[in-house]
Amino acid sequence: MPTTTWRKSSYCQEGEACVHISTDPDGVHLTDTDSDPARTVVTVTPAAFTTFLDLVKSL
Repeated sequence: MPTTTWRKSSYCQEGEACVHISTDPDGVHLTDTDSDPARTVVTVTPAAFTTFLDLVKSL
C-alpha cells in the first residue's frame, strides 16, 4: 500500500495506543499501531470516511 505519511490522532492518550491515519486519492487508511503488532490497516473511501466523521460530530 503506498501510504507514506501516518498522522496520530489528536485525541490520543499517552504513548502510541491511538488511531493513526493516512490518506491517498483512493482511500483513507486507519490503524492502531500499538495494540496491533500485525499493523492491520482498514481502508475506506473518502466519501465513507466523511460520512463517518459527520455522524460522529452530530452525536
